[in-house]
Amino acid sequence: MKRRTFLAGLAALPVAGPLAGCGLGGSTGSGSSASGQVTGEITFQTWSLKPKYTDYVNGVIDAFQKQHQGTSVKWVDQPADGYLAKVMADASAGSLPDVINVPPDLSFPLAKAGQLVDLDQNLKEAKPEYLENAWQAFEIPGKGGCYGFPWYLNTGPIFYNKALFTQAGLDPDKPPKTFKELEEQALKLAQSKKIAMLGQTPTIADFGLYGVKVFENDKFTFNDAKGVEFVESYKRMYDAGALIPEALTQNYTGAGAKFMAQQTALNPGSAYDLGKFKTDAPSLYANIGISTPITNTGSANMFLHGVSVPRSSKNQATALAFGRFVTNAENQVKFAKLASIFPSTSKGGDDPYFTTEDGTDEARVRVAAAKQLKTAVNYTPVQFSDQMREALLQQLADAMLGKKSAKQALDDAVAECNRLLK
Repeated sequence: MKRRTFLAGLAALPVAGPLAGCGLGGSTGSGSSASGQVTGEITFQTWSLKPKYTDYVNGVIDAFQKQHQGTSVKWVDQPADGYLAKVMADASAGSLPDVINVPPDLSFPLAKAGQLVDLDQNLKEAKPEYLENAWQAFEIPGKGGCYGFPWYLNTGPIFYNKALFTQAGLDPDKPPKTFKELEEQALKLAQSKKIAMLGQTPTIADFGLYGVKVFENDKFTFNDAKGVEFVESYKRMYDAGALIPEALTQNYTGAGAKFMAQQTALNPGSAYDLGKFKTDAPSLYANIGISTPITNTGSANMFLHGVSVPRSSKNQATALAFGRFVTNAENQVKFAKLASIFPSTSKGGDDPYFTTEDGTDEARVRVAAAKQLKTAVNYTPVQFSDQMREALLQQLADAMLGKKSAKQALDDAVAECNRLLK
């Protein structure tokens, strides 16, 4: 599942692009810390939350202003399309809002350019309030510092079609849990039913889930022996018809539709999808199986958003106080109950909503996902840009089609990613 689609009903998640030519430099802001009086006006920018969450966000703002008399929070919501370009343009012009909604891969280039407040330096007492893995996601790898308050998280189950599994002679109660099991079952399904198990090629996060060392010592390294082994497994599945040909197309978005049409047997998703299945694909819903993410590492993949405070803010004390307030446990739990997401706070996941099942599939998925988030990993390096994603997909397509060996395709993908990184 692409990061840009993980928050169904919330915001599309574009991946940060290269900074060449963006003119990003160190901020001319004071870099002052959270010390100072919490008062005055700030601007809070979110990413495609209107109109669905207008009442919620306004409620958070009202509560903050009531708690801190003399403050005024101006809320600006930007559309999903063009958000990346908007943030980069504002950063180049030195006109970023006081508090901005960003995922780790968008905070990374801003932090690297010295444009964001380091929370480890300026508000280290807040760190225990958040899950350790979520806090780490906003660090510059290998250099430390945290440049964003973790906000909402997501991870998801694997959905599979029990009827198709049964027809192929697979145990409908034993879906694949590892990538070895995935290949074995996918090949059997394709051979017996001529049905593809998969509707999409692997993402960089899948390499991490497989156990590949994706990024080390300031460079991409997913072309090692384990990475080659992973791609060769997908090549075997593709040759057998277990991976649909459309998946090789750049920016293909039809995997979910294929699964709902019962033309593929397995697809990642979230608790949000169950309602869609029930409404739009009732025959699938009647046979839906729910399983944990496929991983060789024992840890699921994690997606997340956060809020950062630019160093150019002229009211950092109030901006930092608001960033901490909007992401506190109480406010995150309220938001999670509205949006089919999960809180990133250390105590938010203890709410009964995330720990108690009520007999529904939705609650079962929610409780399982909340539990796995505590040990989940953000397997996508923050340095991995949209151009890099496209380069990897093109090389994977060449490997699937036999134009290149798996080793050559990964060597070429890594070379291009490292070139773009520079």
